[in-house]
Amino acid sequence: MTDTGREDLKEKVLNVNDLIAYQPGTVASRMVVFKKAGTITVFSFDAGEGLSEHTAPYDAVLMVTDGCAEVQIDKKPFTVGAGEMIIMPANKPHAVFAHERFRMILTMIRE
Repeated sequence: MTDTGREDLKEKVLNVNDLIAYQPGTVASRMVVFKKAGTITVFSFDAGEGLSEHTAPYDAVLMVTDGCAEVQIDKKPFTVGAGEMIIMPANKPHAVFAHERFRMILTMIRE
């Protein structure tokens, strides 16, 4: 473990989908990189779960690693599946909804 209590994942080959398990009835997350410049977090969503509409002050890149989800950006719906990504622009409202179980990597880059 690192001094911040997080497991050090550097210099390891990682299977993204093994980093976060599905949990019934919830959204689970695990931060794998936390720096001043930005963060990388993996999420798992049970079917029917989501993140309500919100904004962020910087761009966020969402990449689906398992399953499929609906992403809304400024009320416009997009369907993204495993291997696909979408960039959510800074200061635009966005939301995520899991019609089925899915996992994603969220990369946030600060300016």
